[in-house]
Amino acid sequence: MAYSWLVETSARIRAAGAKYVTTAQVRQVWDWVKEPLLIFAAVYMGAAALAQPFYVPSGSMQPTLGIGDLLLATKFSYGYSRYSLPFASGPTPAKQLFASLPQPGDVVVFRKPGNTAQTLVKRVVGLPGDHIQMKSGRLWINGIELGLRPVGRGQVEDGPGETAPGTYFDVDRYIETLPNGREHPIFKKIWGAYYDDTPELIVPPGNVFVMGDNRDDSADSRVSPEENGVGFLPAANIVGRARLVVASVDFVNADGVWAWPFQLRLRRTLSRVR
Repeated sequence: MAYSWLVETSARIRAAGAKYVTTAQVRQVWDWVKEPLLIFAAVYMGAAALAQPFYVPSGSMQPTLGIGDLLLATKFSYGYSRYSLPFASGPTPAKQLFASLPQPGDVVVFRKPGNTAQTLVKRVVGLPGDHIQMKSGRLWINGIELGLRPVGRGQVEDGPGETAPGTYFDVDRYIETLPNGREHPIFKKIWGAYYDDTPELIVPPGNVFVMGDNRDDSADSRVSPEENGVGFLPAANIVGRARLVVASVDFVNADGVWAWPFQLRLRRTLSRVR
């Protein structure tokens, strides 16, 4: 009986509405709103084609990127694919528009091979044809050991799921120099870590080799996708180049969302990603 009453009431509401809202009136409303909607859609699509914000949930790129950084990545840097659309996933695209390779030293945002619903950020260190190997914690490219100079100590934060989330530890900080002369900082917690020694890996065509700057806490191209790493990264999986830290919140040490304003890292706001 309650169902019958609901059906009858719905029918009465529709009939009453039809008396007051005509097709002509609906058309008038559409004519009034369609132009602002089309302008909004055009602006949104244009902005999405140029850049997109991304959130850093882990510490694999410390000290360059902190846990809780909000990045802005430019999409035009390496071309376009379906991954250029927000929330798109699926297998690696066969084609890209205006495709180009990143350069060693670029920090890139990409879809993880084997799980393209997940977005990661790492630094490119190797290009197609490069021979990459880790020996005793040192990076070798094409048979040459990269320069690594100590620059004191830095603080690394444990992220969610680690031993002491939100705790900062003093670790050794170094500057690594890539074969093209570009320099970047890395953190090294211990020597003899799990990823410190690898076989020589040859980067296949159409792929790049990426690593985290927090060398002992990054499942990157040194680790296969079957072991929850990245493995060789197809260039078509790259979404864009990380350019700017728009804002940063140490959310791990916040009691809740309401406390985020008290955990803002103002010194990281609007800092360039190098």
